[in-house]
Amino acid sequence: MLVLLLLIIFLIMAVLFPFVFGELMLASLSKLHLSPSTALTLVIAIFVGGLVNIPVKSVVNDRDVVSHPLAVYGLSDFWPQLQRVRRETIIAVNVGGCLIPVGLVAYKIIQLATFNPPALFAVAVGCVVNSLVCYFIARPVTGIGIIMPGVISPIIAASVALLLAPDVAAPVAFAIGVIGPFVGADLLHLKDIEASEIGG
Repeated sequence: MLVLLLLIIFLIMAVLFPFVFGELMLASLSKLHLSPSTALTLVIAIFVGGLVNIPVKSVVNDRDVVSHPLAVYGLSDFWPQLQRVRRETIIAVNVGGCLIPVGLVAYKIIQLATFNPPALFAVAVGCVVNSLVCYFIARPVTGIGIIMPGVISPIIAASVALLLAPDVAAPVAFAIGVIGPFVGADLLHLKDIEASEIGG
């Protein structure tokens, strides 16, 4: 009975989440001074791009590694039949979760450099601080990837932006919030995740 109830709640959340998250993303992107049509296009691109991974590297494991597509959501126990045993780990870049946000950050940094150069200091300081924090709180998990608490990085990004660049807090916080996890949690932990997949 409990499993059925949890399944119903999960399905309801799965249906509602894209709409709620989409509205939040539109509201957030509007703070970056993007037109409604551009913001909507980016939201759609991020959702669609989230389904596309570009393989970067393949790591061959010395042992079998059990993976589950829903493990990152904590739901692997509900559908154990979806588990897969593999000896190869593909390190990939997600289009919607990485390339599009990083591209938008590059665009906003160019704008800041043109119209508000002092704000770049806040971006630099925030990115260094956020990257270091993300590095220390993130950890590689075999069969899942790199995980970290989701609320800490945005709090740091918003705090630094409001403290050092209150006039342009939104684009500065966005840049810090994207670059920090990308560098600290992902790039700096690549060797760790390869080692955890290969040697356990």
